[in-house]
Amino acid sequence: MRKSIAAILGLLLFTVQVNAQQKKQSGAIAFQSTFNPAAMAVGNGIKLSEEMLARMPQRSTTDFELLFNATNASYTRVEESEDSNGGGGGGGGGMRFGGFGGASRDLYFDFLDHKLTEVFDMNDSTFFLQSKLGESSMPFMRMAANGSPAEAPVKTITKSDETKKILGFNCNKVVVKTVTKRNIQNEEREIIDESSIWYTKELGFDFSPNPALWTEGAVLAIEGKATNVVAKSIEYRNVNSKDVNLPKKGVQITTEQYRAKLEQRMKQGRGNRSGGRMRTITIEQ
Repeated sequence: MRKSIAAILGLLLFTVQVNAQQKKQSGAIAFQSTFNPAAMAVGNGIKLSEEMLARMPQRSTTDFELLFNATNASYTRVEESEDSNGGGGGGGGGMRFGGFGGASRDLYFDFLDHKLTEVFDMNDSTFFLQSKLGESSMPFMRMAANGSPAEAPVKTITKSDETKKILGFNCNKVVVKTVTKRNIQNEEREIIDESSIWYTKELGFDFSPNPALWTEGAVLAIEGKATNVVAKSIEYRNVNSKDVNLPKKGVQITTEQYRAKLEQRMKQGRGNRSGGRMRTITIEQ
């Protein structure tokens, strides 16, 4: 009799442990991104007058949400709509927003196949662009002062011994530095960007709010000269698969095809300016 009771209690304890472990395999992490436009301008070598600095907002804040389960995840801007399990944010309809620094794209992660897809709207169509963590999906299209293609940025990664806890997770620090030559006000300048990345391996998956700024693990904070992103809270709960899988409707596009579309839009913009009439052309990035 005692053995039977002990066996039942052991089974119950095992079941509780399994359920707790499964629960922690899905949930939502709230992120907040802050952007300082004046710091961005100064950091890119653009001189601003005192009047211009006074008129510019000190910062803008945007909330994002990472929904994840054992196999997939989505990173989207928080909208008023709710996800399929009653949480705020991901899975909402309308124009898609996400990424880093206000870039208008959502991120979808497939952990099993190690795939990352960026989803964005352009010309009233939804496009799927395959990407990779640690690499920029944006085609390098800046021009040097003489009109020839500029050199691609040079990136260096430096590991640090610094650690800190974010949402209770142990995080390590990596510093990513990029050096880019840019044509600013008809003068070629060397722009240096430096970002501190805080990542953890305790979540069990790879992720970054900015795919280009990733080295390993799940990135919970990025500290840049103009844009900061940090995880503010985590909630373990059930996540509906449709909220972390790619939308049903969308067109696959390659980096080369995306580059061609951007070049076409740039030519249209130059043509409108040369015609004497100013027209604003918006390029989603």
